[in-house]
Amino acid sequence: MNFEAIAESLPLYASGLATTLQLLLISLAIGLVAALPLAVLRVSASRWLHGPVWCFTYVIRGTPLLVQLFLVYYGLAQFEWVRASIAWPWLQSAWFCACLAFAVNTCAYTTEIIAGSLKATPHGEVEAARALGLSRAQVWRRILLPSALRRALPAYGNEAVLMLHGTSLASVVTLLDLTGAAREVNSRFYLPFEAFLTAAAVYLGLTLALVGALHAAERRWLSHLRPRA
Repeated sequence: MNFEAIAESLPLYASGLATTLQLLLISLAIGLVAALPLAVLRVSASRWLHGPVWCFTYVIRGTPLLVQLFLVYYGLAQFEWVRASIAWPWLQSAWFCACLAFAVNTCAYTTEIIAGSLKATPHGEVEAARALGLSRAQVWRRILLPSALRRALPAYGNEAVLMLHGTSLASVVTLLDLTGAAREVNSRFYLPFEAFLTAAAVYLGLTLALVGALHAAERRWLSHLRPRA
């Protein structure tokens, strides 16, 4: 093990870590906000409302994230009307395209997670809310969505970890994330084992921290579901 090369490259890994965290947080935030209304439409009884959402989640979940990233970053640029649009200054940015691809991907999975939790809501909760005189909007705002989001925490935690690992694909579109930093170190010192093992250790640390935070959230908001001794 060449620890001197790794120590010399720590600033590069720190820069890659910052990029990875920013990609993760931005993607999860946008994906979650967009998934909430889509999940409501997904559980609608109207096929005209839930049909398009089902198609969106089916296509996104059925195709690899790497392909989606390539389509956004490389594919859209081939259309002249895209290059002539007002969105082109953003679409020619690797950072924007990576955030967009990651956000769309996690949005599809999060939509299905929340929709599944909404469908699993006990009917008695809705009946009790209606008996108290709550309107339909109040039932959704105070009962259905909060209850579904709490129950979705374990599954959403898995999605957050998968999204963290998915951000490693950002290096293929020239972004210097953790994996990109490892590639740069390997190209400088020709030490693939040390370079990528260091990146793996950082990813493992991030995963443990993320899982710990999510478990703390579960203990706080799902304590009522644990069996009492």
